[in-house]
Amino acid sequence: MPRALSTTTSRRTSKRGALPEVDAQLATLVDEPPEGDAWLHEIKFDGYRALAYLDHGEVRLVSRNGLSFNERFAPVCAALSRLPIERAILDGELCAIDEAGRTRFESLQQGGREGLVYFVFDLLFEGDEDLRKLPLIERKERLARVLPETSRGMVRRAEHVRGGGASFLDAAAELGLEGLIAKRLDRPYVSGRSLDWQKVKVQRREELVIVGFTPPKGARQRFGSLLLGTVDAERDGALRYAGKVGTGFDSRTLEELYERMIPLRVEEPPVIDPPREKGATWIRPELVAEVRYTEWTRDGKLRHPAFLGMREDKRASDVRRERATTTTGRARRR
Repeated sequence: MPRALSTTTSRRTSKRGALPEVDAQLATLVDEPPEGDAWLHEIKFDGYRALAYLDHGEVRLVSRNGLSFNERFAPVCAALSRLPIERAILDGELCAIDEAGRTRFESLQQGGREGLVYFVFDLLFEGDEDLRKLPLIERKERLARVLPETSRGMVRRAEHVRGGGASFLDAAAELGLEGLIAKRLDRPYVSGRSLDWQKVKVQRREELVIVGFTPPKGARQRFGSLLLGTVDAERDGALRYAGKVGTGFDSRTLEELYERMIPLRVEEPPVIDPPREKGATWIRPELVAEVRYTEWTRDGKLRHPAFLGMREDKRASDVRRERATTTTGRARRR
């Protein structure tokens, strides 16, 4: 029988009811990691952010925008149901890991179940107790008690280090990881984006809205390139053309994407500055793709982009061009 969780503090809810719906806390992109021992550093996992609601054997696994992952990641849900935890809300990242232990978004995107791991990095609710007002370091300690495993199984606790952000980032780069997440250890869990959580990327990646596609050429089937758009809040906040991506697809991806795009066809381009693309097909801006690229050009176009996968966990309306916030000096003083 799963052991009961502690409910003996003043933060206990007045009566047992449904677990509360939680909006995830989000990290702000910055140009370099903060310094000092007031910060914890974690690997920036390359997967889907997911909240797990556990209630006496029942499991709900949802994306940050409320999309259910229960069917798609049924093995993870089964593993969560077997944990010796009666009632809790966990925050973490769904990933597919390779033989070297690196997370691979492409593998997750392709629907394979090999190497599936749910890395848990926060405990928001335990028993009848809402832990979100506790400092992060206390939530981490509570999480370690209920989920001690860090290296085996389909559900693992994400590890962290205290301080040494620059060295941590260097190590992440050497290992070919996406980057790091830095978190203030003395802060509560607050939904939305703030500088209490900061992310630094080693690789340049961006989430963009698919606004259309071009005809295939040569032996390519279904379509040639995806036409992409994004909202640049520093300009006018409108959906603008951001370039096209024609690499990174296999035959299965070409087929599946084409089938998803065809019902979304529209006559007029959804971007305010459409390119002159002969034979372009425009679609409603509802699908979100993630691409890798080398740089942004001065006129706001991606240089050398490559398709990585679809972001099922992101709404097109939430997509914004990410610009790194300069935190040099600011983070040291906090």
